[in-house]
Amino acid sequence: SLRVMAALERALRAAAAELCQAAEGAAAALGAVRAALAEAGGPAALGERERALYGAFLRGLARAPPAARPEGLWQSCFLEGPPGLALGALLEALASPGPNIRLGEVVAVLEQFLQEGQISALMWDVCQQQAQAGSPELQEALLNKVVCLPDHVSNKLQGNPPPVFFPQNYFPFLGGAIIQVLQKISESLRGGLDCSISFVSHVLGKVCVQGRQKEILSVLVPHLTDLTKSDCIWQRICWRLVECVPDRWMEAVVLGFVQTAPGADVLSRLLGNLVVKNKKAQFVVTQKVLLLQYGHTTAVLQNLLGYLSLDSLRRPLLIKVLQELLETWGSSSAVKHSPPEQQQYISKAILICLSHLKEPEIESCRQGLLTSMMEGVKCHLDSNLPQIRRLGMIVAESISSKINTDGPVLKFQVKVIMKFVNSACLLPSPHSLSQDFVPCVDRAGWETAAEMVIWLLLSLANSCLYFFCSDDDLMPYDMSEDKELKTKAPVYIRDCIEGRRCKISVSVELAKILLHLEEKTCIEGFLELRQRAQVAVLTTDPIPVAKYLTSQFYALNYSLRQRMDILDVLVLAAQELSYPKSRGKTTRPGAQKPCIQPLPGSDSSKGWRRIVDERIKSKTRRFATVRGPRSQVELASGPNEFSSVAGHFFFPLIQHFDRPLTTFDLLGEDHFVLGRLVHTLATLMYLAVNTVAVTAMGKALLEFVWALRFHTDPYVRQGLLSCISSTLLSVPTECLLEDVTEELLETQSWLGGKMRGSICQRLSG
Repeated sequence: SLRVMAALERALRAAAAELCQAAEGAAAALGAVRAALAEAGGPAALGERERALYGAFLRGLARAPPAARPEGLWQSCFLEGPPGLALGALLEALASPGPNIRLGEVVAVLEQFLQEGQISALMWDVCQQQAQAGSPELQEALLNKVVCLPDHVSNKLQGNPPPVFFPQNYFPFLGGAIIQVLQKISESLRGGLDCSISFVSHVLGKVCVQGRQKEILSVLVPHLTDLTKSDCIWQRICWRLVECVPDRWMEAVVLGFVQTAPGADVLSRLLGNLVVKNKKAQFVVTQKVLLLQYGHTTAVLQNLLGYLSLDSLRRPLLIKVLQELLETWGSSSAVKHSPPEQQQYISKAILICLSHLKEPEIESCRQGLLTSMMEGVKCHLDSNLPQIRRLGMIVAESISSKINTDGPVLKFQVKVIMKFVNSACLLPSPHSLSQDFVPCVDRAGWETAAEMVIWLLLSLANSCLYFFCSDDDLMPYDMSEDKELKTKAPVYIRDCIEGRRCKISVSVELAKILLHLEEKTCIEGFLELRQRAQVAVLTTDPIPVAKYLTSQFYALNYSLRQRMDILDVLVLAAQELSYPKSRGKTTRPGAQKPCIQPLPGSDSSKGWRRIVDERIKSKTRRFATVRGPRSQVELASGPNEFSSVAGHFFFPLIQHFDRPLTTFDLLGEDHFVLGRLVHTLATLMYLAVNTVAVTAMGKALLEFVWALRFHTDPYVRQGLLSCISSTLLSVPTECLLEDVTEELLETQSWLGGKMRGSICQRLSG
């Protein structure tokens, strides 16, 4: 062996001398080096001294003149020698080319170096050296050369390298080389030999941290998935591959595996108990991906949380993650300041965690789940965003069904609630009210209102009886002797008064029934029917019903939904009362008014009428014509019935807003209802235009705005601006200048200050 190494050393020295002199014997010298290397047993048999000599020989060969580099022979010296030394010499020549170096030739050798599998040979060589405590500095240099090879080549060739050096081609190729190295490591372990996987882990980590997880893991993960199915040695190799990644690169590697793995079971085989052994990986999995980021897909969440649930050592982390997610979900500050996308992301993570919980785990944390559910659903229902409230209801229902498997569970009527929340569209803004707004509820008489209420009550009763009775059990009622009751027509004024009083006396009772009426069976359009009935009752008997509804808005023991129902009904009824009963008479184009009809069989009228129509048409100038079958509407006028009752709708609502109740606090946590109240007052103010009470209403409304001008909720502030707009549009100018001058100047000063603050904030931003 010593003799062989001595012969190789002599051949290397002789070849170096021939290259320096550019002698004709360079070909023979290169052949001698190749023969001596083969006789020594290849690159793996070289010692430290021989490797140093071979490295110097390769650096001289890369810079030798063309005469000393016979075609085919000098490339073989790079491809057959130690791969790490060959790659270093080629990249050094590429980085600082001399007079004898041609970049095209160096790149061609590098391309051949890759195609002949020398990258996997290089990594395997380093793995063997690591087992023998190789130089860390040399390994770090080789790591940079292997990972950054496309950058080195592209920089020198000004962005036009061969296709193999494109990142989308090189890194999948590098993934295949890693699989080859892992195959050799597996064979070495099965043969009882020791080797290290650390260098391969470093290559994987550095590639992933550079953002090339997709390219390299698209090759690694499918191969490792197949190899780890039934082989425990391959599973341990895969676990060790990830565990040896340095902490500074761990996040990119773990996230790459989570995104690429086809399922939680595969991820569990590939990562093992990495989150238990490595603190950095645990932080990434349990904190960063779930609580600090929210752009990952649902599949990523399912992989991650499913991975935590598939091993007894990892399941405590699943419980910990669920508790932290619920803490964030139930934080009013997080709900208020985080974007809806992040809250949706956290909600999905909570639902996935709940699906993985087992009964003993639920039992151990049942009280904590219940507390978190109550706090979280309150924060979400307080939000002004419909999607946030919907998320709160969905998550709360899921938690309730999970912790109450035997008892009653929390159940929101999500569709009904969303329809109720979206009923804000029934409250048009002042600018939309300036158009020809058509009320959603048609004007109905007293009989229509009564029929609606009776129909609703009977429908509910019949629906309940249907489950207890069948048609066969009902006995026909004997009506043979029934007689039709006839009501005597009123003769005197007193009879008319009594009859009218009898009808009105039940208006408040009907309003009370409708306000408390609940849907206990599935009636299509129940909410709309109930609302239409309430509006019909209110428009028929406005004053007593308005007094009742406005008093109940601030009463105890009402839900927020019922309070907002009251606001909706008041606005719809005010809109209906403020418009004429007859919306217009529709006539078709060309329709003739009633006239004396000619006798049958006489066609004389048709002839002269046609002649006259043609003459009129020929001598008439038309500036606009009606095209198509559209209708022409003759607008009708009528008294504004809202004029006499506007104060009964408006003033009771504005009186007690600052008085907190036990279950209702407009200036506190019930700010959403306050926002609806502000918009309602703005609408009522606009509809009260040209009424007697409009000036007093405007003054009271401006004082109301002044009291709430510093409110933090944007929905409330938007309503305050609507109130100011409605006041300016409804109150006559002379009344504004005479009666509400002080309030108007204060409002102007406040708005000017807000505008200046907004402009300064934009300029500073």
